[in-house]
Amino acid sequence: MKVVKSIVQLGLCSLFFTSFLNHSTELKSPIAIAIHGGAGTISKANLTPEQEQQYKDTLAQAVKAGYAVLLSGQSSIVAVKTSINILENSPLFNAGLGAVYTYEGKHELDASIMEGRNRNAGAVAAITNVKNPIDAALAVMQNSVHVMLSGTGAETFAQEQGLELVSNDYFDTPFRYEALKRARIKLEADKSAWLDPSMNDYKFGTVGTVALDKNGDLAAGTSTGGMTAKRYGRIGDAPVIGAGTFADNQSCAVSATGHGEFFIRYAVASDICARMKYSGLSLEEAANQVIFDVLAPVGGDGGVIALDAEGNIATPFNTEGMYRASIDKQGVMSVQIYKVQK
Repeated sequence: MKVVKSIVQLGLCSLFFTSFLNHSTELKSPIAIAIHGGAGTISKANLTPEQEQQYKDTLAQAVKAGYAVLLSGQSSIVAVKTSINILENSPLFNAGLGAVYTYEGKHELDASIMEGRNRNAGAVAAITNVKNPIDAALAVMQNSVHVMLSGTGAETFAQEQGLELVSNDYFDTPFRYEALKRARIKLEADKSAWLDPSMNDYKFGTVGTVALDKNGDLAAGTSTGGMTAKRYGRIGDAPVIGAGTFADNQSCAVSATGHGEFFIRYAVASDICARMKYSGLSLEEAANQVIFDVLAPVGGDGGVIALDAEGNIATPFNTEGMYRASIDKQGVMSVQIYKVQK
């Protein structure tokens, strides 16, 4: 009788253990990642086939690197940093190496990063000598009591953290300098030229990533050189939590790119997540409402990449194109630049 009882107990224990394993597997979150390299007046007429392929290759490299991090079981924060570093190290995008010029001919860079598990966040603004601004933002998040540091203070902190520093001319590129010269000509002829739609090309190029890891934790990050010919220490939406970057496990993660002043005024990133959380909208519905119904009517050009806790991805933009790539929860990769024809 004792033997039978032991066998029954063993069977129940085995059944419980199997059930526990199955339940644990069910609880494991899907992984997914999306990146962007800026939105704006991007048409086939502006890019040669060779240039288009360069952009696509770099986007693919960045999204695959971030996804590999997620596959290895590391956090969404590490995936965000990894993919953004690749974009920052490319001269193709307006972040890190490819940062645009200020009116005075220098470079001032901004970045932010946020984790959805506890809304921990870090940001830097107007830094001039940190090779990878997203690393500085991450250091602020992880190793300080603050959320945003700016200017020389942020640079001193980055140096104390052992981050790689460079001279400001490291960010120089001929393509961006030509853009500065064209912008200067327009602005010197008309100080209000920023209101001219033809100046839109000088406002875009930010990079960003959103990621979901196996633990169900969302994260978002954004990095930029800002606006070509910007003056007076102008700071856009990229380092502003809730405007250019936001992440909350209860709703979504967002990284934005576009005309920063509008994204700040309309709190774009956090608004998308709030519409999901409080109005019960899907990720796609919330993102589309903000980009097309809120921003577009007031001239807020740009787009976002967004990811929810279920691994759903949305990448709406109201411009001609947006450099973007993603690997969804089924492991399917997509790399696109122009609007998808339906």
